[in-house]
Amino acid sequence: MVQLRKKVFIKEVIATDQLGQPCDPISRVAVLAVVQNPLAGTFSEDLSALFEIGGALGANLAGEVVAQLDGTPVSYGKAAIVGANGDLEQGGAVIHPKLGAPMRAAAGGGEAVIPSNAKLGAPGCAIDLPLGHKDDPWSFDHFDTMTLSIPDAPKPDEIVVCLAYADGGRPIPRCGKGPVKT
Repeated sequence: MVQLRKKVFIKEVIATDQLGQPCDPISRVAVLAVVQNPLAGTFSEDLSALFEIGGALGANLAGEVVAQLDGTPVSYGKAAIVGANGDLEQGGAVIHPKLGAPMRAAAGGGEAVIPSNAKLGAPGCAIDLPLGHKDDPWSFDHFDTMTLSIPDAPKPDEIVVCLAYADGGRPIPRCGKGPVKT
């Protein structure tokens, strides 16, 4: 069962690149869900409780995030910040086995692996959530990052689970697909 303390939504609408060059607007939306870590302070080979938390959060939050985009989702990513009484593997357990399917469903499918990041952190620490194209893992123009944090989370016995979507790549992308592999 998910013990949700709070959820925070962050929406960005980008209208220029960092140098001020105008671009077509790009919206990026993330939700940060602060949940109780049922395995905090313990070592367990059985991480299934965290698998279930990830699946439940995805089912409950992914559609809500996508609904806040200004356009159709083309990129996505996920991340977790585990409080000090947890273990890095507990973050992986929340974001990997069961979170992906509901995220893909909310995006209307997704052939590419969902980029992810997990770390241990104190309240207020930031995490860089990677974004990548939902269908084309080689679309360099869609490699992007959202830096996310919540001032009072995670507490030592919590995990901050982050889901994000974007309706475009980087502003004025010029990298293309990169060199052909030989």
